Amino acid sequence: MYLEPVRMAFQQSESSGETLLEAVMGTIRQRIAGRSLTPGSKLPSIRALAKTMGVSKSTVVEAYERLAAEGAIRSRPGSGFFVSAPLAPLSLVEAGPRVDRAVDPLWVSRQSLETNAGVLKPGCGWLPASWMPEQALRRALRAVARADAACLADYGTPLGLRPLRQLLARRLAEHGVEASPDQIMLTESGTQAIDLLCRFLLEPGDTVIVDDPCYFNFHALLRAHRVNIVSVPYTPVGPDLDRFAEVLEAHQPRLYITNSAVHNPTGATLSPVVAHRLLRLAEQAGLTIVEDDIFADFEHAPAPRLAAFDGLDRVVQIGSFSKTLSASVRCGYIAAPRGWIEGLTDLKIATTFGGPGLAAELVLTLLRDGSYRKHMEALRLRLNRAMAETAPRLAAVGIKPWIEPQAGMFLWCRLPEGADASELAQKALAHDVVLAPGNVFSHSGAASGFLRFNVAQSGDERLYRVLAKIVR
Repeated sequence: MYLEPVRMAFQQSESSGETLLEAVMGTIRQRIAGRSLTPGSKLPSIRALAKTMGVSKSTVVEAYERLAAEGAIRSRPGSGFFVSAPLAPLSLVEAGPRVDRAVDPLWVSRQSLETNAGVLKPGCGWLPASWMPEQALRRALRAVARADAACLADYGTPLGLRPLRQLLARRLAEHGVEASPDQIMLTESGTQAIDLLCRFLLEPGDTVIVDDPCYFNFHALLRAHRVNIVSVPYTPVGPDLDRFAEVLEAHQPRLYITNSAVHNPTGATLSPVVAHRLLRLAEQAGLTIVEDDIFADFEHAPAPRLAAFDGLDRVVQIGSFSKTLSASVRCGYIAAPRGWIEGLTDLKIATTFGGPGLAAELVLTLLRDGSYRKHMEALRLRLNRAMAETAPRLAAVGIKPWIEPQAGMFLWCRLPEGADASELAQKALAHDVVLAPGNVFSHSGAASGFLRFNVAQSGDERLYRVLAKIVR
């Protein structure tokens, strides 16, 4: 279990031009920084590590001796080498292979979040503020401001506002997912929902399957939980099931995290046939599935849901209103098997104490008064127009969509032959344009020829002038 990640990290270091000695030392340092080697852990024997990395035993001996001189490891005569360094603060950059910052998911997120208003963000994952229901939000805020003192100043209950959970149960039923309000827990976001589930289900060193490509923050979150990530290619109708079966056999993963309705970044939709076969494989392997349904309300008609076919047995579904209503109103949810709720509740109290009270009241107000429904009807039409306008404008500069999505805001696009998305992203940033290069989303690094575009953020003519310049 340990040697395979070391081999991969070593190959990454070796490709950067380091000497073999530096690569071996860098690999061990990286495993310590990433918490897969903790104080007291025994390192592989000199013979085993030399064979795994394809270097001489003398190289490994010298690497171990130098690391011991630094105080990072120590030798126990007759027993081998052990980690001795105290744990440094966790670095998510160090926890994974060192990659160019232009293809680092945290880099993309920070550029999108921290840049000024004049910077174009076709690579970001959210709608422009001007596309959100500002007036409805202001009305709802005024209504919530008139609530009683407990609503305004007290902690929310751990499960969250019951009337909102009841309403969410009815909304889930529209997608075929049967969940009682007591199977639904409110969270502060979809990201917090995934984080809670990872805390609840995973231990460091467990293996998790992700799609390739997949939402890049899945990579960052899983890295923070110190698990092994294995990716499976994603097709226009779902994951490659032959490869999925091979991964189940080879790695015995604990968890699979995916989108099914509107896949991020590809915009693909899971087919019923693939969904049924995927669930059979999961059942045979004892695999738990986290289905991120955050883009559900962008659909014109409901696509298949794993949670609906499964009945919330081994599938747990999450969602939020950050993408459709307001990124500032932090309110998401988890719909989980009944037996999980008590444990999740304890974990939520331990990590965040109460629920998102004010945000939940605000969301409930907008759902009840019809504002949200009207907003989404208009938003779906607006996204359709943006999709129809953006695709040909990108094609005109040689950037072509992988598929034509049925809904949502994303276009997963193939670059002209020989173009590298990371290099284009670096060039675009010099022109105040933040792009999302393909390898941000690809754990295997197989998407260097792709970019993800958010059609809602791609209407400015400056974008196409910059793309025409840098693609040439």
